[in-house]
Amino acid sequence: MDILMIGGLLLVVMLVLLSGGVWIAMTLAICGWIGQAFFTNTAPGKNLFSAFWESNASWELAALPLFIWMGEILFRTKLSEEMFEGLRPWLNRIPGRLAHTTILGCGIFGSVSGSSAATCATIAKVALPELRKRGYNENLTLGALATGGTLGILIPPSITMVVYAVAADASIIRIFLAGFLPSFLLMALFMGYIAWWSVRHPDQVPAADPPSSWADKLRKSRNLIPCAGLIIFIMWVLVAGYATATECAAYGVAGSLAIAAAGRSLTWSNLWEGLMGATRTSCMIMFILAGAAFLTKTMAFTGVPRALAEWVMAMHLSPYALIAALVAVYLVLGTALDGISMIVLTSAVVLPMVQAAGFDLIWFGIFVILLVEIAEVTPPVGFNLFVLQNMTGKDSNTVARAALPFFGCLVLCIAIVTVFPQIVTFLPDLVMGKDG
Repeated sequence: MDILMIGGLLLVVMLVLLSGGVWIAMTLAICGWIGQAFFTNTAPGKNLFSAFWESNASWELAALPLFIWMGEILFRTKLSEEMFEGLRPWLNRIPGRLAHTTILGCGIFGSVSGSSAATCATIAKVALPELRKRGYNENLTLGALATGGTLGILIPPSITMVVYAVAADASIIRIFLAGFLPSFLLMALFMGYIAWWSVRHPDQVPAADPPSSWADKLRKSRNLIPCAGLIIFIMWVLVAGYATATECAAYGVAGSLAIAAAGRSLTWSNLWEGLMGATRTSCMIMFILAGAAFLTKTMAFTGVPRALAEWVMAMHLSPYALIAALVAVYLVLGTALDGISMIVLTSAVVLPMVQAAGFDLIWFGIFVILLVEIAEVTPPVGFNLFVLQNMTGKDSNTVARAALPFFGCLVLCIAIVTVFPQIVTFLPDLVMGKDG
């Protein structure tokens, strides 16, 4: 059977299983088993066990449950409520008001975690209950969290960026620097949509508070000091090289416990509830990661990603037609693979093509990462959709529909950096020089 037909068949099987209510992780694993059992000569049982072990036996992945526990602590004590009260007077005059905290929170936390799943899960745990309690539109909040969580892989430092830099034999520092301006652009697009939506639907946004004096704003801002201080400390030790992302996650848990204890809002009850909540969410995410890792092995054995890339290469397209075709290829791959696998499995074929077409590999790295962000919110295997589905009880299609306008912001961001590549290359060239 043709390799691309195999990929299409597995996608159909996946859609059937998901629509039938099969667990997400089990669906991914079943598709992987079918692919290996019927279309390869390898032993699926052996690969299943190795994929499940390798995907979870990771020092870097240890940051995930720790960051999620940090979010649980903030949520189950008074810290999250105090943080929102501190932000409230400053966002009062902006259309959308506290809805913007979803994007701001994801941007700030994403710079610390470097993980889309950790960013989405942690900020959702804090923001969803607070915004729901204050009467904000739930679909707007879900869409902002699903796509805002993807900032975790665009704002440096990012594991996905490191993987791309290694695959492309490019400077990791240049890739990191290249991610800053596109991430600010993307945050501005997200927040711009929230403001526009709020102006169009004033009845679905809580009324503005009476104007506050500067003294009152500063007095309420004292609530921000503990959490802001903790985030600044975590970012500082990470950027200064004193700690890895996993160690930063441990500092975050210790710091949030200390702040909650000092504020007398930490009890044995909410400590235990937070620990159990973090355990449930982490197990859910890690189980999905394991299923995705097994499906990734199947894709590697069948050669579907490489076949797609070679199919595009055989067309001999013009530079911008090539970019358009690669967008289509990565969107298709994003329905079945995680971002790192997409890069690893296609780089050997795609990177020489891109370089021969005259595109800068640093620019292409940010371009691919933006496509990976889209894959995180693309059904049926949009990872952030799964995270929010399990945290809210909504089905993934509901979350996907809520994320659709923000999905458009991601597409617009890709178009802007394609037309104006200087947005990506300006900062690396400024700091390190064009040949640095």
